[in-house]
Amino acid sequence: MLGKIVTVTLNPAIDETITLDALVPGQVNRANTVTHHAGGKGINVASCLADWGNPNLAITGFLGAENASIFEALCAEKTIADAMLRIPGATRTNIKLVHDGDTTDINVPGLAPEPEDLQTLAAALQDLAREAAILLLAGSLPPGVPENFYANTIADLKPSGARIILDTSGAPLAAALRGDVMPYCIKPNRAELEEYFGASLPTQPDIIAAAKTLRAQNIALVVVSMGAEGALFIGDTILHAKLPAIRAASTVGAGDAMVAGLIAALAGNADAETTARLATAFAAGKLSCPGPNLPPHETINELAASVEITILEEPKK
Repeated sequence: MLGKIVTVTLNPAIDETITLDALVPGQVNRANTVTHHAGGKGINVASCLADWGNPNLAITGFLGAENASIFEALCAEKTIADAMLRIPGATRTNIKLVHDGDTTDINVPGLAPEPEDLQTLAAALQDLAREAAILLLAGSLPPGVPENFYANTIADLKPSGARIILDTSGAPLAAALRGDVMPYCIKPNRAELEEYFGASLPTQPDIIAAAKTLRAQNIALVVVSMGAEGALFIGDTILHAKLPAIRAASTVGAGDAMVAGLIAALAGNADAETTARLATAFAAGKLSCPGPNLPPHETINELAASVEITILEEPKK
């Protein structure tokens, strides 16, 4: 049996997605539809992995005790082990305004855990990591959580042997990359990578050069998503993956779906090209689905076969 896949989300959210014909600031805008989904990076990733059929999934992090039912329903529906810690209060609700093919996000602060909550989570992570083949640390940090939380967690969990993937940005990413122990993989988008380096990275060679400096810090794989321009996978092999433009039902969670595809490939010990194909296909497939869901296997497989792969550098012999 494959080892457990554990995703960690400290700052989850209920995603309220509102579709409109157009968004005009300062005027009354009438919605066409309103939907609610359990959200948060790690939760979205686990949901997509469950759709793909990956067994032995667990999620952990913090949930507000007052409105946990939507997350509990997702876990029950998709057979995901719910190891989330309940803390007093309500999980935040983020607004996604979908209009004219674009999505406008309105994100609010999350619940602030107490220091003892962080200690309880750290102990739970030690237990989960002992069974994990892959562990994902994902998303922003709630108010009051030190920016070096991910850095410390990576150092604490590295001895478990789990491959640790980090998907965050801003100060938590910078703190993790200043640490003594690195994750196995990171997946910034281009804007997040530019923020980290404090410089524009307009071309593929610019992005690759930046990613190589991170690989030199003992990060095995750097995946940089670039929206409609596809994604770069910078490991021993460096390649570019891209699909033709796809009409999006919702772009919410597409980056998380790419992480899910990446994890699914790593869990199956796929080679570099297969990994890029599957991660790109997950992201593209998610565009046709509302919420943190994937289309059927056949659709993903067709998309994966259609991904245009350009190998930019082969491993040195």
